[in-house]
Amino acid sequence: MRAIRRFTVRPVLPARLGALSELAGNLRWSWHPPTQDVFATVDAALWESTGHDPVRLLASVGADRLEQLAADDEFVARLEAARADLAAYVEGERWYQQRTAAGTLAGPAGGAAPRAIGYFSPEFGITAVLPQYSGGLGILAGDHLKAASDLGVPIVGVGLLYRHGYFRQSLSREGWQQETYPVLDPDELPISLLREENGAPATIAIAMPGGPDLVARIWVASVGRVPLLMLDTEVEGNPEHYVDVTDRLYGGTSEHRLRQELLLGVGGVRALRVFSRLTGHPEPEVFHTNEGHAGFLGLERIRELTAAADGPGLDFDTALEIGRASTVFTTHTPVPAGIDRFDRTLVEQYFSEGGATPGVPLERILALGAEDYDGGDGGVFNMAVMGFRLAQRANGVSELHGHVSRGMFRGLWPAFDEAEVPITSITNGVHAPTWVAREVFGLAEGADPYSDDAGAFLAAADEVDAGRIWAVKRQLRQRLVDDARARLARSWVERRAAPAELGWIDSALDPDVLTIGFARRVPSYKRLTLMLRDPARLKRLLLDPERPVQLVIAGKSHPADDGGKRLIQEMVRFADDPEVRHRIVFLPNYDIAMAQPLYPGCDVWLNNPLRPYEACGTSGMKAALNGGLNLSILDGWWDEWYDGGNGWAIPSADGLDDPDRRDDLEATALYDLLENQVAPRFYDVDAAGVPTGWVEMLRHTLRSLGPKVLATRMVRDYVRELYAPATGHARELNSDYAGAVELAAWKRRVLAAWPAVRVEHVESSGVGDSPEVGAVLSTRAFVSLGELDPADVTVQLVHGRADAEDAIIDTERAELALAETYGGGRFRFDGDVALSHAGAFGYTVRVLPQHPLLASDAELGVVALPL
Repeated sequence: MRAIRRFTVRPVLPARLGALSELAGNLRWSWHPPTQDVFATVDAALWESTGHDPVRLLASVGADRLEQLAADDEFVARLEAARADLAAYVEGERWYQQRTAAGTLAGPAGGAAPRAIGYFSPEFGITAVLPQYSGGLGILAGDHLKAASDLGVPIVGVGLLYRHGYFRQSLSREGWQQETYPVLDPDELPISLLREENGAPATIAIAMPGGPDLVARIWVASVGRVPLLMLDTEVEGNPEHYVDVTDRLYGGTSEHRLRQELLLGVGGVRALRVFSRLTGHPEPEVFHTNEGHAGFLGLERIRELTAAADGPGLDFDTALEIGRASTVFTTHTPVPAGIDRFDRTLVEQYFSEGGATPGVPLERILALGAEDYDGGDGGVFNMAVMGFRLAQRANGVSELHGHVSRGMFRGLWPAFDEAEVPITSITNGVHAPTWVAREVFGLAEGADPYSDDAGAFLAAADEVDAGRIWAVKRQLRQRLVDDARARLARSWVERRAAPAELGWIDSALDPDVLTIGFARRVPSYKRLTLMLRDPARLKRLLLDPERPVQLVIAGKSHPADDGGKRLIQEMVRFADDPEVRHRIVFLPNYDIAMAQPLYPGCDVWLNNPLRPYEACGTSGMKAALNGGLNLSILDGWWDEWYDGGNGWAIPSADGLDDPDRRDDLEATALYDLLENQVAPRFYDVDAAGVPTGWVEMLRHTLRSLGPKVLATRMVRDYVRELYAPATGHARELNSDYAGAVELAAWKRRVLAAWPAVRVEHVESSGVGDSPEVGAVLSTRAFVSLGELDPADVTVQLVHGRADAEDAIIDTERAELALAETYGGGRFRFDGDVALSHAGAFGYTVRVLPQHPLLASDAELGVVALPL
């Protein structure tokens, strides 16, 4: 029989154990083993069976056990110490507060310390017990919040609470991915409902076409010091199709996705306002859009600023400048297919008069997302394009990805070379306390692994005896083997295997064999099955009698991606082969809980995407912090930080037109590396059984990669390079709005007058027919500015090496000074540049708009060059 109603009965804890609820309610426990140990002490068996979920643990533990613990003075003292530690962590001054007080927070671009930052993402991977993530984007967002908490950066996360989360993956008997969507009860999650002063649930509402307003509740998760707001549409009175808006992550039709993104962007800003009103939390001064899904937040901010009733009633252009100055946009995909693009008529439907952002002109909204550039589709609304147009600062997530993104979106700035497209890069990082095994941290005696900087740990680990390091790695390999066997057994039971068929699982994998991990989403460009290009050779590597290799593989395909599911099935069928199944396993339902023993237990982390389609890829970073070596195509972060000694680079065959030929070449290179370099290094041991050469590579990995791959480094970079400059600009515009009014008017004036701007003539002197290094090139540029003044522009001499087609490469810029005024809008600008290197030299002159509140030369997208 099925229940007609379901609700959760919360436990009543003895007064002396009240701190247990406080500890369970703050997700810091998910990356703080000392707090986890407190919960394990409550009931070790329950702690394991509940999947290390303190909320479920406290709901399941018996009253007798609670009374026993309440009478245990030693446990109560330990509990109170844990509560005091959490309070000190949440309330004390950390890196951000210390640097702000010292006036040393801003980076080279200057700026100011924001009072708060709104960080919007469609998914957040904090812990397995809060399954609101699908893959790398969500895990990155979760690590961003955790690192911000450790540093004291005043971020507020904004997302959605999906009733089914992402899907649970299982396999059919034939190895086909199957999806199920377990229902999540918010009352069983470590979150709380935001309430009004009268106790009623706090809500936001969004006008919807042809129907009642969409209403959403606001749930709050405490991620250490960082609040995470999550919107949920399962609200009484909402029609069923509104309730379904937050049903599952990345599911449904295009209209369903649009509604989700409306809720995230427009509803997220409104939720922030409600949260600040009820809690007194500072209003965000910077809004960070983590991928384009939350881009509509910019429209809501324009609505707030243009509304005369509850806002200042500014015009659209002025509001746009204020919003842009304080918005940061991070793009995560180098694959055009990964960008959300909606039918233009669908966007018209939701933003027409009386729609989601009343008062904001529909034609201006549509222009923000228009692909009005060469090769664009005039019938679609592009969320990434809108993200760039609504943000003054934008970045990719690795150096290579920044380069790829500048190429992808160059159409928005057609007058500029790729290098000048205003998309910078901040390489992702990972949250060490979440991903590094406590045994690895334990190698560095005396270092606090849970501080906001793991530098002391990395330095201490470098001095540890090689034998001790190797013993710890063997211990972690054994843990992975045990975990993998348990998961393998459960998977085979779900695949309808009889118990008599499963005896082999007890000998699957070996803690003394070179262990390679491969786990990620399964789109085609990540090439899950590249290792299967030559099955016979892979079998020889797996079964080598002297130097065997074993593989632990995991990954989910999007439910609608049958191509990805076929790749999984191909891998599963290979791994099912009785000849090799003790050396290669596919583990279904890859999530945080699986990842935490997987990264430390692997010796090598494999990554073989099609270059350059990996934006960053942080799984290899997590492996590196656990003493794993990377074996990867030079893509994403590995292209940036591989140094020849911290792992191996798989040669790539970029540029080949035949994809099969490319896969064959790169697979062969992978096999060669495994057979001739990786395995020999692993099995070359000394008299004590320690592979000293391997351990030295491991040490070098920690030294060379450790400080770089940390999420604390990443968040510091965001603060100094993006958040602080954005805050400085926003304050200049927001003080009395006069700066924003002036900037918007200046942009209108410059763009209207720009067609008349031209470089009429350029003269040079100072170099003869045979110029030498050290000679000085003197340049005089005669420029017509039409109705503009010299103060509105910068005139630059752009110079550098010239290639065979006379394109200037390795460019440098020198500003020319106003030398003479002729009247009629004509001027002469002069300047000198010394020839600093031999070889072909090229130069030109250009005119650009100039204003102190522009973030880049390309911001207005216009330039004047010689005719």
